[in-house]
Amino acid sequence: MSRYTGPRLKVLRALGVDLPGLSRKSMQERNQPPGQHGARKLASRKSEFGLQLMEKQKLRYNYGLSERQLRRAVADAKKHRGATGDKLVELLERRLDNLVFRAGFAPTIPAARQLVAHGHFQLNGRRVTIPSIRLRVGDAFGPTETGGKIDLVRFTLEAPALERPEWIAYDGTTRTARLAHLPDRDAAPFPLDLQRVVEYYATRI
Repeated sequence: MSRYTGPRLKVLRALGVDLPGLSRKSMQERNQPPGQHGARKLASRKSEFGLQLMEKQKLRYNYGLSERQLRRAVADAKKHRGATGDKLVELLERRLDNLVFRAGFAPTIPAARQLVAHGHFQLNGRRVTIPSIRLRVGDAFGPTETGGKIDLVRFTLEAPALERPEWIAYDGTTRTARLAHLPDRDAAPFPLDLQRVVEYYATRI
């Protein structure tokens, strides 16, 4: 399954939660599933599989991943000691496109991915074009000289979509950010049941 490029607000309403990485819009004004019978769907009881699928989809849509990419991330998380769900959030939050978004350089993760892919950001002083790179503690990133002049970057820095997390250190003078320490299980900027995500993939990987 490829990366989603359709209506974003419709996804928020279907999942019943705002996903900051996917869209700056909020579904609060229409807080029911899309469609003519949305209110009826909201009242219906979901199966355990349906709940697991919904939690998995939150991760997939917020971080802008294809199903294959998310499966690979879960497999990588399983290889490490500790809780798989905690490690999964850490790995996803350490992606460069997500960090560009969380540091306040882009309004959404799709926008951050495009900026990185077009070569407007650098990592440790070197221009990069791979949004999926996972940063390590101490890695520094920020816009290139040209990238820093882009209106989208300048406006977002003035009014970021989210408050910058404490595990990202930002230097306003140089407009660079650094991964100060590893994010924890609560780093995802939306409510998430990690156990259900792990259970969903338990028999699929």
